[in-house]
Amino acid sequence: MKIILACLISLALFISLALPASMCEAANSEYIETILNGMTLEEKVGQMMLVSFRVWKEMPETGSEDNATVENAEVEIPEVNVTELNDEIRQCLHDYHFGGTALFAENCRDAEQVLRLVADLQAENQAGGGLPLLVAADQEGGTVSRLGFGTSGTGNMALAATGDPENARAMAAIYGAELSALGINADFAPVMDINANPNNPVIGVRSFSDDPQTVSAFGDAFIDGLHSAGTIVTLKHFPGHGNTDVDSHTGLPCIDRSYDELKAVELLPFQAAIDAGADAVMTAHIVYPQIETGTHISASTGEEISLPATMSKVILTDILRGDMGFEGVVVSDALDMAAISANFTDEDTLRLTINAGVDMLIMPIIKDTNQFERNKRMVDLAVDMVKRGEIDEARVDESVRRILTLKHKYGLLEQTDFTITDEQAAAAVSLAGSAENRRFAWELAGKANTLVRNENGAFPIDMGSDETAVILFADSGASRACAGDLAKQLLGEQGERITVMVNDTENGEGCVEAAAQADHAVLVSRVYNAACLDPDTDEGFSTAVFDRIIEARHAAGKTVIVVSCQLPYDAARFPEADAMLLTYGSTMMRKLPAETGEGSAWAPNLPAALCACFGVGGAEGRLPVDIPTLDENYGITDTELYARGYRAE
Repeated sequence: MKIILACLISLALFISLALPASMCEAANSEYIETILNGMTLEEKVGQMMLVSFRVWKEMPETGSEDNATVENAEVEIPEVNVTELNDEIRQCLHDYHFGGTALFAENCRDAEQVLRLVADLQAENQAGGGLPLLVAADQEGGTVSRLGFGTSGTGNMALAATGDPENARAMAAIYGAELSALGINADFAPVMDINANPNNPVIGVRSFSDDPQTVSAFGDAFIDGLHSAGTIVTLKHFPGHGNTDVDSHTGLPCIDRSYDELKAVELLPFQAAIDAGADAVMTAHIVYPQIETGTHISASTGEEISLPATMSKVILTDILRGDMGFEGVVVSDALDMAAISANFTDEDTLRLTINAGVDMLIMPIIKDTNQFERNKRMVDLAVDMVKRGEIDEARVDESVRRILTLKHKYGLLEQTDFTITDEQAAAAVSLAGSAENRRFAWELAGKANTLVRNENGAFPIDMGSDETAVILFADSGASRACAGDLAKQLLGEQGERITVMVNDTENGEGCVEAAAQADHAVLVSRVYNAACLDPDTDEGFSTAVFDRIIEARHAAGKTVIVVSCQLPYDAARFPEADAMLLTYGSTMMRKLPAETGEGSAWAPNLPAALCACFGVGGAEGRLPVDIPTLDENYGITDTELYARGYRAE
């Protein structure tokens, strides 16, 4: 196989230089067919599998006496992040000829380590006779950023709040350049879901907007930015995850809408992105009973359930390929998400996804040696199912043809040498998370942060020489509190008079007292689901404390600013706050970065907003979503409070 491939690569390079475009296209097609025809069934099935070696635990085999002993004794087994290959993974790559792999935060310690890990993955896979891997990462930006040392950026909703799609193009170009420098050739981005449901627990600020045209414009610009860096684009999550109130990681969402209704809203951004040249589309584990009428008996409950989009031939073949004209690679979302794993056996999952039209399957993430062995069994099972006729081999050929075509388009099939030079390593270290890239993201944060209310001269704070201020973070905000420390650092001498506190169940009274004593107060609200709005829930504990603080400060003739650092729908939760500033996202900051912005990855939205509260930096954004009012039980209503495009003047 390797000798044949080398000869074909040389031929392809000659053809690309010697023939006109139309003839070159035909020759490339013949080149792909020759590779395909030279592959064994095992190699073809392997191309359809995208694996993730996330962490490694040396678990005893399932059902063994040792395993029972471990479970009964609750012995703690050390978990090791896969930042380099072990012997078992190397052998697996040799044996199974996978088509791709995905990296997660656990795989990414620093730039040089990731560069060498990717090169090692590629070299081992090819040494076993495999083709170069599609290497992907979920680098959406903002809350979903896998490179713990790279540029997280502001996230999508913040990009849309800037009002200029060019910002999405420029930000995505940075993501693509940093990924490419590390050998990562594909980004599982952008998210093209419309966040039409404020109760959505999984999309939220990952979406650009609740408006199809806005999502289309910013999504297309994002695609152009990734393409400018030579990065493969993967749209998420077809045919739309933005109108659900269930997270497919934990359950099976249902959208009871007709095809005509989808075409009028959810499918518009996907069609625009397909027309803009998207390379791949990731499926959603969501059921659409009005569109896909096929059903299945749940493996865990015995109930009859509708087939999710990932397993729907109607959605993936008839609609996506037939009606929408998509010719690229269809990638499943992860098959270990509860929407799939809780309802389908491995055999049913393989049969239904492949026959429906999925080209690459994101295999269950490897978290221990048992899962590692299960993945290998699934590949072997898929091969056996093709031989038995349960999976159509012609369908397998279609998928592999698309995968090979995509790899050839980006020059991946022509890669034969994965040696890393010192110059490459130095370039990767210099680029990924560079001060220049982070400064650009910081500037965008100021353009995105949106002031929706400003009364009584509350914003920005004018600190007197002998005055003090307190920044209070919501419950579970300890990982975000470092943003307050960064703001203090950037505010210089002014920051010395600012106290940062985390409001949790143990120091709620302390926070109330600190806010009463300070001359100025900034309350950081983190709403990550609808329950956070209700003070009677565990998630809403901090809102009750904040209500008390706002009331007490007003009784004392003092003002208060509330900063929303995640979902923007808490803009309706604190109507008595003097000022309300929306940031559309925050991420954990593992350590306080230097003033240059170098160090661990962090989203600039929140620290930039906190600085703006004290008059340093801007808040120029406009709402990219409608903000609804809340009812007396803190539930989200259909009544509009602030319209898309609004900002307080």
